[in-house]
Amino acid sequence: IDWERLEKEHSLTYPLRREGDPGEAVIFTAGFPTPDKRGRFVAAEYETAAELPDPDYPLIFITGRQLEHWHTGSMTRRAAVLSELEPRPVVSAHPQDLRELNIADGDAVRLSSRRGAVTATARADAGLRQGNVFMAFCYHEAAANLLTNGALDPDGKIPEFKFCAARLQAA
Repeated sequence: IDWERLEKEHSLTYPLRREGDPGEAVIFTAGFPTPDKRGRFVAAEYETAAELPDPDYPLIFITGRQLEHWHTGSMTRRAAVLSELEPRPVVSAHPQDLRELNIADGDAVRLSSRRGAVTATARADAGLRQGNVFMAFCYHEAAANLLTNGALDPDGKIPEFKFCAARLQAA
């Protein structure tokens, strides 16, 4: 993949084995990379998160990326255009949750968990499920990951950095 082709076509489908290769619309048509070429599906038991909401921390806090500031923002937060689009940390919540907490869109809020608290701006987002709040983890001045739970998944040994119980209040 060269930059000229990527800029011209905007996206390419992996794998590309040689220059000019159109890519594969469907992968693994000749089989999976296993000895018998067959995929393996294994049922997994449903498990809840290590920390669930309770009366002290009644909301589910979810972290993740946002379009304007990918991952840690180490590069995107240096881009003036992107920083203008999303200049400061926000906590997104369902409009009904904000109303019940007497918080208006644009108000300063304090989001806290058992591990700490951050201050950010409230953003009403009807696309979120009631009871959930979301914050991107790219803002060092409101480091969302300081609030999350480091409990490990027993099988994959992956930390639960994207889910924990939280409380939201006006700041």
